[in-house]
Amino acid sequence: MPDAGNEWRQRFSSTRRGARLARHLVVLELCRWGYPLGGGESERVGQVVAELAANAVAHGCVPGRDFELGLRELDEVLRVEVSDARAGERPRVRPGSPDRPAEHGHGLRIVEALCVAWGVSGRVVGKTVWAEVARRPAAGDGYGSAAVSASSVGVQELSGGVP
Repeated sequence: MPDAGNEWRQRFSSTRRGARLARHLVVLELCRWGYPLGGGESERVGQVVAELAANAVAHGCVPGRDFELGLRELDEVLRVEVSDARAGERPRVRPGSPDRPAEHGHGLRIVEALCVAWGVSGRVVGKTVWAEVARRPAAGDGYGSAAVSASSVGVQELSGGVP
């Protein structure tokens, strides 16, 4: 396991392309730190960044303002921080309803499933949503891969001919 202490920060445009780029670059940065591509930590962090960056673009976007992604390597966790310029309502996990499946609104459930902790901090302008991913999963904790089944986060399979 690489030594703790690395830190990385980057701004991205508040667009879907910016969110996608954030995920790709954070995985490459983790590789530079010594976490293998496709390894448990990089896969989990990549998925968490994808969800938080997508939320920043969809719900935290202020015209003309970017979002910022930060990654810090602490002793036991990799801390992801996504900051946007919109204060207002803080993100929260939406309650699931098996009788009313939704196509959207499950990102924070995925974050919750992949992380040991997550939360929201205020800033002078906007907010920061942070999440902490375990650097070395305990044996048998189910983190052998980044695959999180849809049923484990309350998402029902949708049909309708979309591949």
